[in-house]
Amino acid sequence: MSRKVLITGATGDTGRAAVQEAIKIGLSVRAMVHSLDDRSKALEALGAEVVVGDLQEIDTIRQAMEGLDAAYLVYPIKPGLIAATVNFAQAAKEAGISTVVNLSQRSANRHSKSHSCRDSFIAEEVLNWSGLSVIHLRPTYFLEWLLYPWQLPLIVNEGILRLPVGKGRHAPIAAADQGRAIAAILKHPERLIGQTIPLSGPVEMDHEQMAAELTEALGRKIVFEDVSIDEYCKSLESMGVPPYVIQHFGGAMEDYQHGVMSGVDNNIEKLTGQKPMSVGEFAHLHSAQLNPKEAK
Repeated sequence: MSRKVLITGATGDTGRAAVQEAIKIGLSVRAMVHSLDDRSKALEALGAEVVVGDLQEIDTIRQAMEGLDAAYLVYPIKPGLIAATVNFAQAAKEAGISTVVNLSQRSANRHSKSHSCRDSFIAEEVLNWSGLSVIHLRPTYFLEWLLYPWQLPLIVNEGILRLPVGKGRHAPIAAADQGRAIAAILKHPERLIGQTIPLSGPVEMDHEQMAAELTEALGRKIVFEDVSIDEYCKSLESMGVPPYVIQHFGGAMEDYQHGVMSGVDNNIEKLTGQKPMSVGEFAHLHSAQLNPKEAK
């Protein structure tokens, strides 16, 4: 009998990938979404049982967990993480969930200037206090950042990779690779209980190197443009990015410049048997978005 698991945030970057990979390796998946739409229909087409729930409404979480073995928790960069985590932990205890896999962030730290990073640290501690069998994942920055609305138009229209990172370094990771790792852990969590596992892409690099790899992959010049944190945050504000997200970026970018995201690991390969994709491989995979004129 296959293990039954709950995947929250199931239409998001990691949740969607985790649903797909979990079904592929034989897990029975219940996917929690905020609303029924074309994205939830796509999950059903994969073979997931789709339920509507809200991490701020404990009864909906408790219902979603009924009869399951393990659960994946992910929360977006927005206010409410600590309350959502408390709700999730209480519902999991009531439902008898054997394992919780928590997607935190590499920069989770109570001393960060980012409120989100501080909240992520506290959320980890809440789950540790709960007595649940917990595994924390701390990924570095997603490659999906290249596709976000404040970055993609610059790459497409101007050939610019623009971030206030200075000479900071990290090993960018794709959500698809995280999804494979999440699914593998949900299937066989036993030896990992209590661990905090960093997740990164295959190569640590600065953004000059990242721009060079994008240049080669896309077949056109991409240049890195470093800006001040204040200038970057003002540009995000002009685009209508929510204040909480802007505040997070300001603090997280300062952490980044001081090496918080540096380092590389092979945990994706150890967990899944497959190496994570590189920047160039990600660019090829998403070439229709990054090189839309060539896709036509």
